[in-house]
Amino acid sequence: MTPTVSNYEEAIQFLFGRINYERASAGSYTSNDLKLGRMVELLARIGNPQERIPAIHIAGTKGKGSTATMIAHVLTDAGYRTGLFTSPHLHRFEERLVVNGMLPTEPQFVELVNQLLPHIVEMDVLPGRMAPTFFEIATALAWMHFESSRVDYVVLETGLGGRLDTTKLCRPLVTIITCISLDHTHLLGETVEQIAAEKAGILKMEVPLVCGVRDDGARRVIHHIARELKVPIHQLGDDFEVEMASIRFDRDVGFRGVMQLRTESGETTPLQFSLPGRHQADNAALVYTTCELLRKEGLALDPEHVRSGISRVRCPLRIERVRSEPTVILDAAHNVASISALVDTLECLPDSARTVIFAASQDKKAAEMLVELKRGFERIIVTVFQNNPRAVPIEELVPYAEAAGFTEIGIAKSPAEAWEMASADAAPNDLICVGGSFFLAIEVREHLQGLTDNAPSTKAEPVPNLNQM
Repeated sequence: MTPTVSNYEEAIQFLFGRINYERASAGSYTSNDLKLGRMVELLARIGNPQERIPAIHIAGTKGKGSTATMIAHVLTDAGYRTGLFTSPHLHRFEERLVVNGMLPTEPQFVELVNQLLPHIVEMDVLPGRMAPTFFEIATALAWMHFESSRVDYVVLETGLGGRLDTTKLCRPLVTIITCISLDHTHLLGETVEQIAAEKAGILKMEVPLVCGVRDDGARRVIHHIARELKVPIHQLGDDFEVEMASIRFDRDVGFRGVMQLRTESGETTPLQFSLPGRHQADNAALVYTTCELLRKEGLALDPEHVRSGISRVRCPLRIERVRSEPTVILDAAHNVASISALVDTLECLPDSARTVIFAASQDKKAAEMLVELKRGFERIIVTVFQNNPRAVPIEELVPYAEAAGFTEIGIAKSPAEAWEMASADAAPNDLICVGGSFFLAIEVREHLQGLTDNAPSTKAEPVPNLNQM
């Protein structure tokens, strides 16, 4: 008899009982554990919905979540029913599979899991390590939800790399590679060129690529693979370019960005973008160029839909301001490049006492991230996140912080304790920033929101406003 789940809690418990590489330590698995055969089999068993829904497929070391969300906003604003698949989630698993900004309801989610369960049970006993993993099941559930919701288009963010990622199994209208830097090196390679080759695994024969990669070595690799596949290349810095971008900060309204984009037609277009950071101007340029390609494919995308989608989008944990007195910033930055972008963005804030709360995963370059953070902060509080076993121990972080030049170093046993320490003596004009790990940022965000006391929301965004707290 095929097992079933009777409620939402059982469905979630089942999912998190699967092999989950998002929570596994770096040394516990290799690229040999990532294989598309399981995903091919699982999708075939549910009727290959990915073959019927056109996709926009996005890879990159950073920026892919922001880019995916902006494109989904544009398509939704234009009247298209749009699925968005991103990872990881913040507070609820269903954040990974939203339609027009809405999460599936709990009954819908339970039904999806029960529909998929018989196939999982059958695959679990197949020879050759065919038991589906957490992320493979998540991807299948997303496709099932998107098809049952009758979406017009799906925007897909890769989970890891590209060549062996479960999202590779799709029919894209266009692919996007945002940028390349060092991350997940134990799986993707020790150089940007090796990582670029993995990310370029999403490219499909003759399907256009919008490329935001500025590193020369990584770009050469991507262009070489694209030429072999006869892929039309639309390259940031060559075919279109951000000619000017500036970020302004107001303590009452937060960050706002303005930019001038030279489009592929040679025209200069002014844009506003709401996601903070100079790097978000590059992402906005990728979105604008992608939408121009989609318009040429026949999609009815008015320029105002594009401008609105870029200017209104909000992504939690992307330099997210959650309080104003003191200014509190939560960021999911977890590699050297994203930490550097965070520090650069915060330069526009008024001079004040600055504290950073920091934790990191064991497969990240914690020492190098701390060197970058010292450029922007005088005081650091090191801690360990509680809900993932990959955290670097505090006793390792302290000497890293000392070597980076920090002299004011606080030690907290948990993110909640770190927050209480940082906020205890903070003045209204001070800055408290949380960075170094997605898991750390989530735990501080949950501590501030008190999610356990609130009813769950079925709206993916905008997220609950913390500025009122």
